[in-house]
Amino acid sequence: MTEFNKLDYKGVWVVAEQRRGHLHKVSFELLGKGREIADALKCELAAVLLGYNVENLAQELIHYGADKVYLVDHPKLKDFNDEIYASVIADLAKTYKPEIMWTGATAIGRAFFPRVAIKLNTGLTADCTSFEIDLEQRNLYQIRPAFGGNLMAKIITPERRPQMSTARYKVFKALPKDETRKGEIVKPQIMVDSYKARA
Repeated sequence: MTEFNKLDYKGVWVVAEQRRGHLHKVSFELLGKGREIADALKCELAAVLLGYNVENLAQELIHYGADKVYLVDHPKLKDFNDEIYASVIADLAKTYKPEIMWTGATAIGRAFFPRVAIKLNTGLTADCTSFEIDLEQRNLYQIRPAFGGNLMAKIITPERRPQMSTARYKVFKALPKDETRKGEIVKPQIMVDSYKARA
């Protein structure tokens, strides 16, 4: 088994959510916050997009701040399946090693992101309302309400990577759409047909 080294992990990822060919607005909000964190860390901001016939949405994610989009477009990904989505995202993360991964705390995000964290043997902080970064240690402060909202908890994942969170909708601000932004669309060779949904 390969030894884990935090220094191998770089970059901020937003796992974008799309339903029936339309991006959820939380994805744009997270790209806005992701741009801020990635710029502070001097690293790349990438979006991850899964679905079928959704390549047109990849450019949209670049317009809202992504430097790169990892696009996995396959008929088996047309309809959301928590196990298959989790397997694809986990395999991408094992290959490209982002240090931070976010998705929206929506019904879809809550369904599959915990599975990704388990597959990657890392932590997950749910329902975050703010993020801060410790530039020296590159630790992400994942901030969320606790004890019925009477306290704000600051959570870090100092020993594992990626640092994973789901974030609430309508708490971060999307950047203005910039149709002049250029970025890279990467189509990883993922054997989607090999993944099985739970019976």
